Amino acid sequence: MGTMAHEPAPCTIKSPVMLQVGDMRSELGRPGVAVIDVILPHSQTIDLQEIVFKNYYTAFLSLRVLRQNTTDGGDESPSKWVTCLRNYCLMPHPHTEEGSQDYFSVSRHQMLCDMDRVAAIRLILRQPSPVWLHFTIEELQLFPGNQKSPQKGFPAWLSCPSQERPASLHDGLPDADKVSSEVQQMWVLTEMLQASQPAARIGRFDVDGCYDLNLLSYT
Repeated sequence: MGTMAHEPAPCTIKSPVMLQVGDMRSELGRPGVAVIDVILPHSQTIDLQEIVFKNYYTAFLSLRVLRQNTTDGGDESPSKWVTCLRNYCLMPHPHTEEGSQDYFSVSRHQMLCDMDRVAAIRLILRQPSPVWLHFTIEELQLFPGNQKSPQKGFPAWLSCPSQERPASLHDGLPDADKVSSEVQQMWVLTEMLQASQPAARIGRFDVDGCYDLNLLSYT
């Protein structure tokens, strides 16, 4: 009997948008949150079964998905961003190396919402420790339907209970839902500006006084 091929869904992974915590003109300023958008080919959706990736010094991961909803009559309703994973622990002790470069698998049964008809994914990465100035995730793959990913030596632990996380780890970091919403608005407004002025150089561009695309600051 043949073995089923493991084929990840085609997608476009955008470059991380780094948000700064604190005043970057002082020693207290540092990267604290990064946002990565994953876009599926135009007009396509998937029933997401599993997300696989390699960590690179990200302590906590939140996921938001853009789902195409259908009405009782079968017609499509406006798509909506929903949070399906909140503060998933990748590094149980953010100041140390544990979990910093491990492979992780997050399946749909771990999600907080339905993962059918997903059109886009937004990953919100958090690193409260000032020890690691650069953090991201790598080798990201999305597996649809009933497919499962090949084993890549996942760690024995894939998450740590919320009661074991020191509350101070999240001090000073912006709320994940607020970050996602404001980055989404910034992206839409930037796309509109680029479309209306394709030859213009974008300099400072603020949204409610919060963002500067030159510095990507969060205040």
